Amino acid sequence: MQKLLSNNISSFKKKETAAYLSALTNDVTSVEQNYLSDKLFAISLSFMFFATLIMMLVYSPLLTLISLLSVALPLLASVLSGNKVQLVEKKVSEENKNFVSVLNDILGGFAVIKNFKAEAQMLKILFKKNEDLEYKKFDRRSIQLKVQMLSQLSGLIAQFSVFVFGTAMVLKGMGITSGTVMAFVNLMNSIIKPIAEMPAIIANQKAAKALISKTADILSGQGNEKPTGEHISLYEGITVKNLSFAYEENRPVLKDISLKFEKGKSYAIIGSSGSGKSTLLNLLMGTDDNYTGDILYDTKEVSSINKDLLYELIAVIQQNVFIFNASIVDNITMFQDFDKDKVMAVAEKAQLKELILERGENYMCGENGKELSGGEKQRISIARSLIKNASVLFADEITAALDAKTSFEIINDILKLEDITRIVVTHSLERSLLEKYDEIIVLKDGKVEETGTFKELIEKRGYFNALYTISQ
Repeated sequence: MQKLLSNNISSFKKKETAAYLSALTNDVTSVEQNYLSDKLFAISLSFMFFATLIMMLVYSPLLTLISLLSVALPLLASVLSGNKVQLVEKKVSEENKNFVSVLNDILGGFAVIKNFKAEAQMLKILFKKNEDLEYKKFDRRSIQLKVQMLSQLSGLIAQFSVFVFGTAMVLKGMGITSGTVMAFVNLMNSIIKPIAEMPAIIANQKAAKALISKTADILSGQGNEKPTGEHISLYEGITVKNLSFAYEENRPVLKDISLKFEKGKSYAIIGSSGSGKSTLLNLLMGTDDNYTGDILYDTKEVSSINKDLLYELIAVIQQNVFIFNASIVDNITMFQDFDKDKVMAVAEKAQLKELILERGENYMCGENGKELSGGEKQRISIARSLIKNASVLFADEITAALDAKTSFEIINDILKLEDITRIVVTHSLERSLLEKYDEIIVLKDGKVEETGTFKELIEKRGYFNALYTISQ
């Protein structure tokens, strides 16, 4: 988890949630059982083996050598077959990820499944993934059983060989007594058990190491960063110069955009669906460096800023605010220690003070904030931004799922904030709110079509005026 949390947002999003869940549950459990627990068992078996071997050497070095040679070939065969366990373990891990992915979809899309009566179809998909997983588990169990059988065979061969060769040595008068042979036969029980168990343990250890490597690849990614350098500040603003971006080659989403966001001012980004509003916001937040042009925080290019330091400077409010199953205060402070007066001060600015006083500081928000309204969740997100002293606040379609009254109140609360640059992507064309922005940026087909205050854009009678007129 420490490795996972060292990723930046862009790196984290490159892999599926199911891959992380599978690695942190199934794979880690397998490592615990097959690597950590088996390692302790292997130590006790090794002690038993070498202690017995010393006693056998004291009785007869020659018969001891015969005993070891008799198990060498079968033991080698079982160890080599154990390599197959490593390969099939990876396949089990992959199938488990696919199974978890379907579970994730069913739980996340439960309402959609019920609404479209797709229960039978989803069960069919789940059963198929479960069947694929169980077949891979069956392959793993089959290989493990074969390894155990070979191990047991090597033990039987060793015990029989000792008895035959020991008897021959007694009959030929080679200094071995029948008592020594019987002692060897009894001691072989303490040799056979490690020999029978160790190949399976070695196979499981190899498989576990393969999972450790696989899990490390999943949990780490390009973009792992450690905080380096000093805290950065915004003195002038954000400058965008000739910015172009495409998710796919030859299909640009943003085309040669140039803008200036001055410190402390408020900006609305408006445009029809697919105009590039959210993409522009994501690039300003440093989530993707594959663009051409410049995005400058004062004079520093965003792609060159350590992301941990950048996240100290900016705050983001999304449409779907994630709320932890913790108290309102913990959700504001993100489980960090802040002075109580400061917490209440930011709560008051975010219109949350009355809620905290009414329900109490320890009121639990429920899983993903199910005990709160949509507006209350958004206000918690605003309070989070204020308590971290962010210089820039990004808001992306945050009122899309709220009613008109709550939407107005949330945006109005944001526009009242002081000493923070506010950049809001919005679909709302409420005049009383639009008139409060310092500047409105209108995008069309990935280009800046118009910029200006509400009054200036209306007087231009251009694209914005057309959008506004249609919305009324």
